[in-house]
Amino acid sequence: MNHQGKVYVITGAGGGMGSEVASKLLTEGAKVVGIDISLDGMSHISDDNFRKEEANLLDEARVKELFKQVYEEFGKIDGLVNIAGIAQSSMPISDVSLDFWNKVIGINATAVFLTSKEAVSYMKKGGGGSIINVGSVSVARPRPGLQSYIASKGAVEAFSRALAIEGAPDNIRVNVLHPGPAETKMLPQFSSEKQQAGGLSRKDFTQSVPLGNLIQPTDIAEAVHYLLSDGAKMVTGTTLHVDGGRSL
Repeated sequence: MNHQGKVYVITGAGGGMGSEVASKLLTEGAKVVGIDISLDGMSHISDDNFRKEEANLLDEARVKELFKQVYEEFGKIDGLVNIAGIAQSSMPISDVSLDFWNKVIGINATAVFLTSKEAVSYMKKGGGGSIINVGSVSVARPRPGLQSYIASKGAVEAFSRALAIEGAPDNIRVNVLHPGPAETKMLPQFSSEKQQAGGLSRKDFTQSVPLGNLIQPTDIAEAVHYLLSDGAKMVTGTTLHVDGGRSL
């Protein structure tokens, strides 16, 4: 499962999962372009094969520009990993504004559409590629109060399956990763003081995982490593749960 010389684009590369995925692929000899809303979270990654880019993923012109630059510089795009996203603090639907709903759907789902659209156009020229979109175990096991977030991640899963069948003739594989409760800065953002709305503590999240531990960013990196590799050349349209059994 060698990634030597491959060119990958990773969104959300400044977060816990994203930076771990980037670091893992860089150790395998890949060239990685990390994209995030700010460069700060990527400052600790020091590698000649890593390029940091700041971008609002809902800016279609900027997304087009970035993918064009990557293709012109490296001559190909082998993989796209969409990790960028935002959480929802647990709240009843009566407290959810339309603006908030649109924000969550935009960042978690529309951005995946925009990046995938660009990636597919260049992967077709290169004879194929692999796209991995990060969803959430909450799609399979919803909790109260997270309706907007869950809807956005459900859209990612449905979109990925549709894109997988569309991209298959061009050897473009598209898969979804559903992480369970993970040891990242995002985890506390799902909690709420309003327990009636389904707010949970860190202990609650941990106890919800049958294997007894929170998912680590390294667990996600290992799964991405596999799905991008030739070892997964016949895997497309699937949803891989890296959730410690939370979806059971």
